[in-house]
Amino acid sequence: MPQTATASSSRRQPWLRAGALALTVVILGLPINDLWRYGLLVLATLAIFSGHVSARPRAWYSALAVAALAVAVEFLFPAPRIDEGHNVFLVGAEGSALEKGLPADAFRQMQAEFDAAYPLDRRCNPDRPGCWRRARSFPREVKGCARSGGGPDGPYAFSADGIFDRGTLSRRVTGIDFSDPVWLRLGFVNDARYDWCEGDISRTKPRPWWNLFHRWQVTIPYFVAYRFPSAFAGGRLCWTGRVLWEEDGGRFAALVHDALSCRAIGVEDIGRTVFGVSIGAPLSMRLEPPLAARLRLALERGAEAVGVAGALLLLLRGQRAVLAPALVLVGLSLIVVVLHDASFVGGVRPLDGGDDGVFYEAVGRWITEHILAGDFRTALEGAESTFFFGAPGLRYFRSLEHFIFGDTFLGYLSLVLVQPFVIFLIYSRFFQRMTAFWLTVIFVVVPVGAIFGTTYFQYVKWASRGFADPGAAIVFLAATAMLIGRSPDLRTSGYSRILAGGLLFAVAVWLRPNISPAVAIILLALGGRAILARDLRRFAVLCCGFLPVVGMALHNWYFGNTFTLFSANASYGPVWQTQPGTYLAAFTDLVRFDFASSNVARVFNQLLEWLAGPSEMRVMAPLHAAAVAVVLRVASSGRLFDSRIRLLACAALPLLVLGMFIRGFGRYHNLTWFLVGLVCAVWIRDEGLSLAERWFPQLAHRLRHNPATKRFATTLAQWSASLGLTGRPVF
Repeated sequence: MPQTATASSSRRQPWLRAGALALTVVILGLPINDLWRYGLLVLATLAIFSGHVSARPRAWYSALAVAALAVAVEFLFPAPRIDEGHNVFLVGAEGSALEKGLPADAFRQMQAEFDAAYPLDRRCNPDRPGCWRRARSFPREVKGCARSGGGPDGPYAFSADGIFDRGTLSRRVTGIDFSDPVWLRLGFVNDARYDWCEGDISRTKPRPWWNLFHRWQVTIPYFVAYRFPSAFAGGRLCWTGRVLWEEDGGRFAALVHDALSCRAIGVEDIGRTVFGVSIGAPLSMRLEPPLAARLRLALERGAEAVGVAGALLLLLRGQRAVLAPALVLVGLSLIVVVLHDASFVGGVRPLDGGDDGVFYEAVGRWITEHILAGDFRTALEGAESTFFFGAPGLRYFRSLEHFIFGDTFLGYLSLVLVQPFVIFLIYSRFFQRMTAFWLTVIFVVVPVGAIFGTTYFQYVKWASRGFADPGAAIVFLAATAMLIGRSPDLRTSGYSRILAGGLLFAVAVWLRPNISPAVAIILLALGGRAILARDLRRFAVLCCGFLPVVGMALHNWYFGNTFTLFSANASYGPVWQTQPGTYLAAFTDLVRFDFASSNVARVFNQLLEWLAGPSEMRVMAPLHAAAVAVVLRVASSGRLFDSRIRLLACAALPLLVLGMFIRGFGRYHNLTWFLVGLVCAVWIRDEGLSLAERWFPQLAHRLRHNPATKRFATTLAQWSASLGLTGRPVF
């Protein structure tokens, strides 16, 4: 009986873990848009998925009671909130939304500062794409900077932080403390209207790489407005730059501080508006609240921490052997993220002008606004009646991200932080647990993928710029790890796992349709085996999981009256850099010994670009060519290699072939070369090492008995033991 109960609890673990995670989110509240609550969420998630969640009703009743108490404390004794409004400041035609909605005296002073900073005779030509003075064309024009132009719709911009608690302006906040608008989280900076790529007003300027937390200088002119409740009377507002402080009669006193200076918030200031202006000079502000407001904020934060910790202590039975390596992977991943772009961790920087990332983020905000307005049809349309941009699903992911994480990129960051665990699961299918862990650490920390294959920082790089390629690769690998267990056979997996794996493959194709050939290979292999085994039920479950992939074709047919399977981008000429006919013409020229023909040169450059891989280093082409040969060897090896690695080699082949024709952006091929690297690693273990020992016996003997090699193996074993990892390393 106990064994039966244990087996039943194990089968229910995915649902129990989902319930524990949902309980954590309820305690923290939405949106989770600050590092305090996000840190609690990350730690809770690691604990939930590292331990065993109890199925006992008594434990759940107790956890629900703790959660209810924490939520009650937050509801009855909330930290006082400040109404905050913000927006870009642009001077357009008379009667603009800013002129109509802002106090007259404040607008007049901001306009004077804008005219001084951006004189009329130096402003860009409104007829040129990318100029901030163009009339608004979004969302109908969606190519490059042509989608930019236009001014604000109202005095205060929409903020995803205010979805559940907007107040009277853009959002409500518990404090003020910023010296960099990146950390002020001004979501409007990535509106498509402000996707400028030329002209006298730029979006952002990079700073030297050693400015880890201030890598981006935001150059968009903006203002921020605050209205303080009575709980902040007696506090002080400190700032550097220009502040417009409301006084009697609707007048605003201009207070400019070159160094940090403070002013007390009096009773007469309650309910009045204070503007911080960043047009001609940078702005920094900090609020020093009175003691009572600080205590109420501390009580709210304490209730969140105690509620999460108490609920999980009642529900979980931890496993140190799993939790310790998980903490190491998350810590190392965060270090890589911060070193590359710290603003990815809770900040909002203007995405690069002209990048696709601006489009997806802008449409995500646009979808969110239409959902809140109840216009679900327009929201589903997603700003394109027929999908053109090559990542149809990313816009909807961005909208979902705003509902959960507000005006941050923490949703995409969460996906990037999950990646090392997905990589570990993939490696664990082919290597011992200890070896899989250290291979994952190499993937995360050592940028060997910059030379061959892919490495973690490349995923971080493109994800922080808002591209879909990293997300699609991560979801694809998660689906692969879920469906390819002990063998590439659906009979080794439960129905819920099969359904989830099929759904993840559908999401991966939604995010980046160009990986569909690899998805097709894996699904055809798994589905074919199920049919041959007459396991039609599992085959049907897999089909049901993958069924949402048809949503792209349905969208294009319903909104665009056209049958386009994924996106029209596939028929866009510049995507196909070298046509098959060019290869045929080049072959003909070679037969004629015309080595100097343009066709031969074009094919040669295409192949070099293809073999450069994500590193985009053509000098590595010979090594990558050898790796492709290994993939062909494994894919055609019959029963010599594990059937799972042969399946992944076959999945990599169509992606490699695709790379021979499309443009060679490194981000296009991250997934391809990760699969190639995985296949090569298994080949080295199963065949490569034996070949090396046969061809170079003396060198192999020296390496095996070298004292440095033994010390390295001993150190690795000690580190593994301290983390609870067991098993001898394969390499």
